[in-house]
Amino acid sequence: MNIERAATKDAAEILALQILAYQSEADIYNDHSIAPLTQSLEDIRANFGKQAFFKVTIDGKIIGSVRAHSTDDTCYIGRLIVHPDFQDRGIGTQLMNEVESHFKNAKRFELFTGSKSGKNLHLYRKLGYKIFRTEAVTAELTFLHLEKTK
Repeated sequence: MNIERAATKDAAEILALQILAYQSEADIYNDHSIAPLTQSLEDIRANFGKQAFFKVTIDGKIIGSVRAHSTDDTCYIGRLIVHPDFQDRGIGTQLMNEVESHFKNAKRFELFTGSKSGKNLHLYRKLGYKIFRTEAVTAELTFLHLEKTK
């Protein structure tokens, strides 16, 4: 297993993994129109110019990814994904640690997840993230915004 910065050439493979990984989230919320499932390849490619993408590979195949960017003293983390066949093996933790190491000058890390996303919440809490804000999006979906400060 190898963790490294992803490049724009990885965009299509990351997008395919994102669509696969977010199916379970879409099922939880009974909404298959969520942004990770409808993002275009053009859009994800454009994000490479604004965010740092990291990938986990096994035998050359991307099985995990996360992206992040910083503004002022805050690092914003998004779209942590792990292939369903490789979940519960610490890959998400390793990706989060990679982001925190890469953005070592950040004083604060922020992310969000859905309130019904129990596995995500368990991971983030285990890593020291705490809920600081809730955001009602629809009748079925509430985002929980979490932060971790140094």
